Amino acid sequence: MLRIAVVEDDAACARQLQEYILRFGRERGETIETEVFTDGAQLVMDYRPVWDILLLDIEMPRMDGMTAAQTVRRADPSVIIIFITNMAKYAIKGYEVDAMDFVLKPVSYFAFSVKLGKALGVLSSRVQHSLIVPSEGGIRKVPAEDVYYIEVADHRLHIHARDGDYTMLGTLREMEEQLEGLHFTRCNKCYLINLRHVVHLKGGMVTLSGGQELQVSRPRKKEFQMAVMNYYGGGGR
Repeated sequence: MLRIAVVEDDAACARQLQEYILRFGRERGETIETEVFTDGAQLVMDYRPVWDILLLDIEMPRMDGMTAAQTVRRADPSVIIIFITNMAKYAIKGYEVDAMDFVLKPVSYFAFSVKLGKALGVLSSRVQHSLIVPSEGGIRKVPAEDVYYIEVADHRLHIHARDGDYTMLGTLREMEEQLEGLHFTRCNKCYLINLRHVVHLKGGMVTLSGGQELQVSRPRKKEFQMAVMNYYGGGGR
């Protein structure tokens, strides 16, 4: 199921976008859930990284779309942002928040469906998995592909990722099950490693792309080496 948030202060435009989304879903055979927010402030209040796509009007009262996008990006680096605007010059600044595209008002269904189709293609090409982790002031969505490794210590999981480290309750076995099929493998009883980040393996040590050097235990050495060989032998996918 696709989840889309419509952030638009013009009620008529918001209804039109919802109708376009429903039509797009029927044509593509996609189940799409939508929710309308009347301005940026309403979106970012207690924001949870559960959306696949944000359709953001740029000019809104209280908090404009660009400011809302900047706030969202701090908690959700992977959500697709498409700006809805009547002035293209504003949308050009979208690169600052890694926006995928923009649609000009008045919005035509053809233009809208092309942009939404592009977003769908981006989503389908991604590894469809993220970890929801606690962060300062709330929660954060961390793409599984951005995780270097996960460590268990003192009955807590420590997730080491591109954008920082996060701690949460849980067991390594539970995390293994959650990440099954995404090329995460244990190198010892304490570490669950993302094979896409392995850059060097020699003796009893493995080096990751983040610069970390971790020990490979003797009982798991052969199994871990085989997992690395199979991963890169299969093209690293």
